[in-house]
Amino acid sequence: MFKTIEWKDGVVRMIDQTRLPLEVIYMDCRDYREVADAIKTLKIRGAPAIGIAAAMGIALGAQEIEERDFKSFYKILESVGNHLAKQRPTAVNLFWAIERMLNFVKNNSKKDTKELKELLIKESINLLEEDIKVNKAIGRHGADIIKDGTTILTHCNAGALATGGYGTATAPIFVAIEQGKRVKVFADETRPILQGARLTAWELMEAGVDVTLITDNMAGALMKKGIIDIAIVGADRVAKNGDVANKIGTYSVAVLCKENKIPFYVAVPTSTIDLNTPSGDLIPIEERSQNEVTHIMGKLQIAPHGVKVMNPAFDVTPARYITAIITEKGRFKPEEIKKLERIG
Repeated sequence: MFKTIEWKDGVVRMIDQTRLPLEVIYMDCRDYREVADAIKTLKIRGAPAIGIAAAMGIALGAQEIEERDFKSFYKILESVGNHLAKQRPTAVNLFWAIERMLNFVKNNSKKDTKELKELLIKESINLLEEDIKVNKAIGRHGADIIKDGTTILTHCNAGALATGGYGTATAPIFVAIEQGKRVKVFADETRPILQGARLTAWELMEAGVDVTLITDNMAGALMKKGIIDIAIVGADRVAKNGDVANKIGTYSVAVLCKENKIPFYVAVPTSTIDLNTPSGDLIPIEERSQNEVTHIMGKLQIAPHGVKVMNPAFDVTPARYITAIITEKGRFKPEEIKKLERIG
């Protein structure tokens, strides 16, 4: 089984997702700047995986700091966190992980900096291990929406490659299969980066799941024919009112599900829920390079020179289109997400 990311021999080792599915290449990040670049260039992507990478980037950055007094040490570490935070604006796990690591340092301010460096490594590994446990809990809370013989539509990639392992949207699928249920998955290609075609299809095949690849514009036709039973997606940020930001095209899938009376589920860890953002209208949407649209994988040009391009990486699905949000703490209707403030 592949590992999306790990701390190994003093470096952050991750699978280079830009090389999949044709090559399985692992890359070693030896300082926090290389981690930041990997996040920005999508060598690692998916909200939980970005959070883990950022935590490990903080730990790497700490190893470079020579200052021994806590105030100077923390000030430099904070600048490391700021650099990592600038790489992608939409996935809230990035900021959550950085804040967690910096708070960990503040809570251990009485320890000497040498010990803090070791503790930060352990804390980043803890975050990775917690993520895998959380994903499995999401799977347990979501498996009962999948009946024997269910056909599921996915969008983008919210599997093991987008997390520490096991996945969010794929977790209920894996648990259902472990329960002996027969499951079929239709993975749409997810233009323009093709995460569904390159990543979801690959990792489901690696896991022995029955998966069929379709183009994005086939989903409605399959729904109309009664081929799709439910849709499950991940998310990069969930607002307090239950609106969800996810890969561009998610909104279209949700509207099609509503029209065809198909349940539409979002599977996320609670770290992806941003109770400080009242609604999806306030979620920042990353605009990416025109080259991603005009070229296939940055290589084969498919559009005229000089054509105007829009390339928002995410869209927001209003809460009214979402059947339920599946988390490690249970399954909630979108309007119930605010209860997580009380659950803690």
